Amino acid sequence: MLQIASLRRAPETGSGTPHAGTTDSNLSTQLGSQGLKTPLYHQIYLILKGQITDGVYSTDARLPSEQDLTERFGVSRITAKRAMDELAAEGLVVRERARGTRVIYQPPSAPIASSVEGLLENLIAMGLETTVKLLEFAYLPAPNSVAEALEIERGAEVQRAVRVRTLDSAPFSHLTTYVPSALGRQFSAEELSSLPLLSLLERCGVKVDSASQTISATLADHVVAKCLGTDPGAALMKISRVVRDQNGMPVEFITALYRPDRYQYRMSLSRVQGETEKRWAADDNADKSELLKAGAS
Repeated sequence: MLQIASLRRAPETGSGTPHAGTTDSNLSTQLGSQGLKTPLYHQIYLILKGQITDGVYSTDARLPSEQDLTERFGVSRITAKRAMDELAAEGLVVRERARGTRVIYQPPSAPIASSVEGLLENLIAMGLETTVKLLEFAYLPAPNSVAEALEIERGAEVQRAVRVRTLDSAPFSHLTTYVPSALGRQFSAEELSSLPLLSLLERCGVKVDSASQTISATLADHVVAKCLGTDPGAALMKISRVVRDQNGMPVEFITALYRPDRYQYRMSLSRVQGETEKRWAADDNADKSELLKAGAS
């Protein structure tokens, strides 16, 4: 199983010590990798947070003391304390007098899996509490990149909508969609606030047949970071997709930004014989998108 966005669950029982191969002695080598403009206390916070959410420190494990962090990172006691305070403020650890800092982070529940095309529809069908907030809804001339994706003339009118979708009251995706005006005029902003866009397109008579997409990474700007409840500059998964009807005509262009701690994309591969040697090939119908239950940090 190849995980495009690899996430590991922490062990269910806390050992109080990190996993082998990822001990605290490795921490100091990571300081500075977060960027020169990031305060030292926040760099330490990010490193420790990553080790907690990756399972290096399991629930109930003890983190290094402030003095240990001071020695390992070569920072002041105040800097180490501020990093620990940030972890506590986020609900990842609890500071206990005379006992140190204990991890209280709970790993997310098992991911919810569905086909990429049917993620939202399947979530709703499963009775999960998904909600959407419509941030923008307008008709405007298509930017060059959008016109190219939808195979329409530059400047042709399109519907543009920006939405944020949440699960269990926590945001997991920021969606920007473009639809040819002739289709977009057949449904309202209110309907888009409550129904998946694919459902609305099918109601308009569109027979959705195929899609092509690219997966990459990007950084959250201030607007997106606020919408997704993360920090500006945080890494996000970016999926750009062109949806086509049965005649091969584009009917939707979407750019979706996901928090990697709440969304996974997986692909199953098989070893097959090529013309000259064996190679990896994607299994039929094996693409999976996985949404982690919100509530995790």
